[in-house]
Amino acid sequence: MAKVLLAGESWIVSTTEYKGYDSFTSSKLESGCDHLIDELEKNGHQVTHLFAHNVQEQFPWTMDELNKYDVIILSDIGSNSFLLSHRVFDEGHTTVNRLDLLKKWVINGGSLMMAGGYLSFGGFEGKAHYHNTPIEDILPVNVLPYDDRCEMPQGVKPLVKEDSNITKGLGEFPDILGYQELQVKPDSKVLMTVNKSPLLVIRKVGKGKTLAYASDIAPHWAPEEFMNWSGYGKFFSRCIDWLANVN
Repeated sequence: MAKVLLAGESWIVSTTEYKGYDSFTSSKLESGCDHLIDELEKNGHQVTHLFAHNVQEQFPWTMDELNKYDVIILSDIGSNSFLLSHRVFDEGHTTVNRLDLLKKWVINGGSLMMAGGYLSFGGFEGKAHYHNTPIEDILPVNVLPYDDRCEMPQGVKPLVKEDSNITKGLGEFPDILGYQELQVKPDSKVLMTVNKSPLLVIRKVGKGKTLAYASDIAPHWAPEEFMNWSGYGKFFSRCIDWLANVN
């Protein structure tokens, strides 16, 4: 069993409804990782979800806090949420750079996964902005400094390039609807591709490990067929297994 901290993969929606002369607004919190968490827990992992709006203040500030976990997953959460805490942005004080802290944690034996999305890697309009950060240093891929999304509304088939404990026996993967364009580092290993671009890439960094999955764990890039696929839970659980040295 691995102890996993999943940061991000949630959003707050504000809606304005117009009814003739009058209007009113409503808001709600939504999460895109409920199915993933259910599947990881079914496969024996313990998952703590840190909602995106809480990352700014509640993501671990110390090595001891990070050491409570075996694997950290960053999913659809941009670098600003880690860099611009209240103390920095509102008060103008210095703080710990938590991206640098996360890098040191991995080098010392921790494990990091980044899943794709509109606020992962480069991200929509480049807003995720992990290029030239300590996270890019340890990822198995280089991050582009601009919008790196490849939208595929027609669907595109993920392909296994190298058989591994993560991918073996899962059969054909369902189509996905988009992914991030990434550049593989020389000391990394590409396990899966999509449109000849890297989709699943792993790397050993110091005493730790990192994994990049260039598509999303939920809609819209992960369509209904992918979410309902019998291999969904096995695939992502095996990613955690590899990171946590379970296999």
